[in-house]
Amino acid sequence: MAKPKKRRRMAGRGSVLLIAGLFIGSAGLRISMGANAAWAENDFAREMLAPVVQQVTNTPESGTRAEMAGLLTALQDREAAVAEQEAQLEMRAKSLDVAQQEIERRIQALEAAEQRLSATLALADSAAEDDLARLTTVYENMKPKQAAALFQAMEPEFAAGFLARMKPDSAASIMAGLEPQNAYSISAILAGRNASAPKN
Repeated sequence: MAKPKKRRRMAGRGSVLLIAGLFIGSAGLRISMGANAAWAENDFAREMLAPVVQQVTNTPESGTRAEMAGLLTALQDREAAVAEQEAQLEMRAKSLDVAQQEIERRIQALEAAEQRLSATLALADSAAEDDLARLTTVYENMKPKQAAALFQAMEPEFAAGFLARMKPDSAASIMAGLEPQNAYSISAILAGRNASAPKN
């Protein structure tokens, strides 16, 4: 009579271990298939299922159907918790993807705006340089006496800028027509332009 009872106990314990193994396998399979961070989720599942596995391992041979049902419920609860964690990780991954795309979109918009600004500044610089070159040519082609009258009315710094761009003979003719004080001021500005430049 003792032998069949022992056989039933062994069979009951074997069934519990088999069911626990199936649930653990199922949780591991779900984690490995659906998660972006598979190693982290496997560790999470192992930690969550460890108490249940320990309980199954330590179940006395006299376990009843009620105890088995309780263990199954506990395993199902653990599996649901693993599934919820997996869903949260997937949501976080999607949120990070959306944020990354938005960051990249803004960076591209900033780069495009920077290129447009650089092109505008280059165009403005080129236009200003062209205007100065044209005006310098106009002054060079004027009669020295007329040009000198204009330069006499200019601020010395402004006049020095044009004279520095002119051919030396044109600039000399204009300077000769200026009042000595103005000619001296413009000469001092022209001479001092490169005084602070490094000599070596």
